[in-house]
This record gives sequence, structure tokens and C-alpha cells, in this order.
Amino acid sequence: MQDVFISPLSAALISWVEAFPKAKISNNLKITKSQKDEAILFWLHMNVDRQEWLANTISQIQKNYRNSKIVVLANSPIQAEAMHALSLGAVGYCHAYSAPEVLKEIKTVISHGGLWLGNELLKRLIEASTKLVGNQPKQVEALLAKLTKRQKDVAMEAAKGLSNKEIARILKISERTVKAHLAATFECLKVKDRLQLALMLNSNYRR
Repeated sequence: MQDVFISPLSAALISWVEAFPKAKISNNLKITKSQKDEAILFWLHMNVDRQEWLANTISQIQKNYRNSKIVVLANSPIQAEAMHALSLGAVGYCHAYSAPEVLKEIKTVISHGGLWLGNELLKRLIEASTKLVGNQPKQVEALLAKLTKRQKDVAMEAAKGLSNKEIARILKISERTVKAHLAATFECLKVKDRLQLALMLNSNYRR
């Protein structure tokens, strides 16, 4: 999947280049016939006219690029803006200055059909969503039985909306180990992202 960053900046951020050395950087949306059917991940860096620009750009991308996905990059992430971006059709929202490793992880999640949101927004969505979903304890136990003990520990913390760093600190393991356990858990339970995991392992479960 080709990465295309659209930003008002005169040059790409170092983190963008480190994450995706072959990415294309532009200050406007250039539509070409050869790209229309390509799988493209557009990273939209919010400019001054935030709402209007975002809505217009996402609309153009959806109209002209059939196999595209969209992530919105914000200098100062706002929860209301994140929800607005998702309502317009974006599948991800994050800080524009996120580390290269985070950008790569975002692409992996989105490439597998998941959504990416900031930790604070994710926690709020999980809190709201789990109140609406009523998985019975036996159903949750059956799902957790498919995991190893460590995978189960990591999954339960992730389902609360905690970040990899927070989980690593609580369980006294490395962030790399947390990421590995989560990847194995997603594969085992056939879920695409943390929100879907939280909906499966909701607040009805008690250890």
C-alpha cells in the first residue's frame, strides 16, 4: 500500500520519512488516472482551515481513489475532531508528530481492516461501547481460554484502553513483548483492533 502524505508544510517531518522512506509528499491532492485503482494510504496533515479542508479532501479521495484509506494527522489532537474525521470516512486519527514506530503500527492495524484512535478517545469509546454490549461471562471465558496466560493478561489490560507502554509497566514486561502478545491475540480471536477486542472482552468479565 502506497503512502501519500498531504501537508501544508514545505518539507516532510523526519518521523514520516523514517517510517515510510518511499512515501510521496505533496501540499495538495493530485489525481492521476494511473493511481485511481492503486491501494493508497493517505495521511492528511490538518491545515489552518481544518474542518472545511478536511471534509473537502476526504470527499475528493473517496470519489477518485477507490482503494484508498485515510488517516488524519493533527498537530493538536482533539476528541471532537477525531470523531468528525471518522464520520467523514477516515479510519485513523493521531498526532502529526507521532514516532515512526507508531506510524508503522497504525498502518499495520489499518491494513488489516482496523481503526486507529488516540488512547484517550479509545478509552472513552470503550467505556461507552462496553455498556451497550452484553457478552455473558461464560462467552468471555471461552474466548480467554484460547489464549495463553500472558496473552490473557495483556488482552484484559488492552481491553481497558491502556497503551502498550502502560500495559508493559503494569505487567513488568517490555513494550515489544506486549505488541507480540497483542498480535497473537488478535490473530487467535480474529479481531482487527483494540476496540473490537474490548467489545468482546467487556466490563461484564471479572477476574
